Amino acid sequence: MQQSPAMQTKISQTNIIQAQNLTYEFISHDNHIQVLRDLNLSILQGEQIAIIGSSGSGKSTLLSLLAGLDIPSSGSVQIQNNAFSSLDEDGRATVRAKSMGFIFQSFQLLPSLNALENVMLPLQLKSHPNAKELSLEALSKVGLSARVQHYPKQLSGGEQQRVAIARAFATQPAILFADEPTGNLDKATGQIIIELLFKMNTEAGTTLVLVTHDAHLANRCQRQLKLENGVLTEQTDLVAA
Repeated sequence: MQQSPAMQTKISQTNIIQAQNLTYEFISHDNHIQVLRDLNLSILQGEQIAIIGSSGSGKSTLLSLLAGLDIPSSGSVQIQNNAFSSLDEDGRATVRAKSMGFIFQSFQLLPSLNALENVMLPLQLKSHPNAKELSLEALSKVGLSARVQHYPKQLSGGEQQRVAIARAFATQPAILFADEPTGNLDKATGQIIIELLFKMNTEAGTTLVLVTHDAHLANRCQRQLKLENGVLTEQTDLVAA
């Protein structure tokens, strides 16, 4: 049987992230809390994945494990077919600096640095010779060329998140992790950020792992996964509130 172009494209892709039998648990006040249990997940290079679930379901915990910001109680995470969760913190930090970008709900900009300096920081940490040029280009793409010298307190919430998007894409990451990127924004501003995020992600061909409780935002992704009781299930036809 002749394969369709779509099938051929999917077959040619490789897993950029793979979690196997991922479990995360802890003890709190003598209570055993199991957040994730024997979770399995494969994400293809270039895919856009939304992880949805109620508050406290473990979405951010899963993202932290996939990004190596935390380590699982058991199971493993592979990044680009390399054992990631078994590395020490320095090793995981090296992989993050080389391959990952992050966008957070709370923006995570350094208040003592202006917009340009915030975007330049991860490039400078890698001693990139063109840190300033790449940062100016990224800020131009998010429409902030006129605000490069402004500090976070001088920027609106939407502008701060645009700086965060510029910072994430300036390093040209293979994987972008976004944790509730519109959670602190009003609906209109959030919609602008959504359009900008997906436009830049598509242009860059970055793998996007998005954590959200927003069905409208999740529906923009190619796949939607629901985390409930520590288990991931595929979702279709999410209904936006």
